[in-house]
Amino acid sequence: MTNDLSLRLPTRRTRATTTMTTTRLMTTLLALVSAALIPCAADAPAQRRTTRGRAAAARTTAATPAPSSQKVINVQTEPRAAVWMDNLRRGTTDEAGRLTIKNVPAGRRTLRVRARGFRERTLTLTPAQRGDLEVKLAPTTDEAELLFQQAEDAREGTFKNPDGSRPDAAELYRGALKLRPRFPEARVGLARVLLAEDRFDDALEEIAAARRLRPVYPEASAVEGRVLRELAEYDESVAAYRRAIREGRGFQPEAHTGLAIVLEDQGDYAGAVESFRKAIAQLSDTEPVLYQMIGAAYEKLERWKDAVAAYEKYLELAPEGRLAPAINSIIEQLRQQAAEQQDSTPE
Repeated sequence: MTNDLSLRLPTRRTRATTTMTTTRLMTTLLALVSAALIPCAADAPAQRRTTRGRAAAARTTAATPAPSSQKVINVQTEPRAAVWMDNLRRGTTDEAGRLTIKNVPAGRRTLRVRARGFRERTLTLTPAQRGDLEVKLAPTTDEAELLFQQAEDAREGTFKNPDGSRPDAAELYRGALKLRPRFPEARVGLARVLLAEDRFDDALEEIAAARRLRPVYPEASAVEGRVLRELAEYDESVAAYRRAIREGRGFQPEAHTGLAIVLEDQGDYAGAVESFRKAIAQLSDTEPVLYQMIGAAYEKLERWKDAVAAYEKYLELAPEGRLAPAINSIIEQLRQQAAEQQDSTPE
């Protein structure tokens, strides 16, 4: 696969003025997202800037994998270790080094574990794997790796200097890259920081550098899609998101969410719903806000019953969530609209 698009750095254009509502609280997972993406907690600065969150998900039955196909993995490793499954961050271990991952889809999975001061480890889980899983990590003295770990934690807000101040994540990434120039993960991390600072051209340069090192790089393509969306390069943004999905062989919830937001911005609400549904299925109900996002898209389509189902799922997963009061205030009205719509439908 060529990567001409990813290496073509468009001249920065004036960002399109967009109408933003209080309901748009996320730009992805993935970051979301990030990983993912929703990354999601890691991209909080960008979320505050473009609170474009809409809702994302499917009809409840279609969006959530069947319980019979899911399992639970109990990870045992170092304390405060970050854990990813299929490049989707599933949480951080507690002080005892344990993390329970629920709703693990059937099939072969990839688990990645990273703890400060240890070498990152990736392992493959067989379809039969379930229950307790011990992941032993080896200590590392690699300065580039240690700086990268500090940069990731600083970007995610989980690392502070001894005096309590927050370190400069960008400088930590640059320090890692100075020691190891061929470090695509650090390039993408730096691009996320630059995106949060509205330094879009610089972010695209880092993405291009990462893709030169790793031409097939789903996360880099997803971040590129976000940057291009901020530049109002909507066609290029869609192309980058779709490339991320192809590179991830269909699994790229950050890209599915970003694509849904672009499609919704362009008025393609049905297309947005389809992409939101894919993101929800892949995130296994780890990001309740996607149900709010898809609920809003259903409202645009006047599919009141589907909107209610999505909002009810959000409330089920996050009854104390920051969007719960607003959803509770409108859901009864939507129920009435759904009932009226059903009564007016010819038999």
